[in-house]
Amino acid sequence: MEECEVAPVVDVIRVEHQFMKNNNYLAMDPLSRDAVLVDPAWQDEKIEAALAGRAARLRGILLTHAHFDHIHLAEQLSERHGCPVWMSEREIAASGYRAARLAAIDETPWQVGGLRIQPILTPGHTPGCACYLIGGHLFTGDVLFIEGCGICPDEAAAHQMFDSLERLKGTLPRDTRIYPGHTYQLEPGQPLSKVLACNIYLQFRDRESFAAYRLRSGQSMQKLLAFR
Repeated sequence: MEECEVAPVVDVIRVEHQFMKNNNYLAMDPLSRDAVLVDPAWQDEKIEAALAGRAARLRGILLTHAHFDHIHLAEQLSERHGCPVWMSEREIAASGYRAARLAAIDETPWQVGGLRIQPILTPGHTPGCACYLIGGHLFTGDVLFIEGCGICPDEAAAHQMFDSLERLKGTLPRDTRIYPGHTYQLEPGQPLSKVLACNIYLQFRDRESFAAYRLRSGQSMQKLLAFR
């Protein structure tokens, strides 16, 4: 029997801790109410309220990478709801992240209810970053923001980031909705066509010029973390 695919209902859950502000996401099959969370952190009560508000059944947690502001509540929620935590095999190996219900993934898609989860490996910000495509909605963590991209530790990582962004540009339909891990100005859920028009990091044509700009001196950490 062929698996059906439905468009998810997506809720943005804005959470914060001290100077960090993150976007967590609830993606739910509106028919079965089976749902996944993306990068849950900081405010457990907000996440549980979102689940309760949709009468959602949490079936798994998608982690884009292993930085603490993206994994903070993953194991706690996994244990409470009895569901797996998914992270790329590369990111697990690079970070050493562990959780009791951790499941290593590659780019093989799978189903949660009627939702088709398609991981896309996008290294650069970290060695094993992954984006998740669910019914025309792309959850990008710290790979692609509406107005920018994630920081890179060195030139090799910046080259990887360029390749990852080029892959997204080259394979995704222009009406794909982009849901990043942080908000600067424009709201999450912008179409890729708009992101392509307003994001300077998507204008470069070669690795070297991209890396030179991404790693340029004088970047203010205050501005890099000026989330809202």
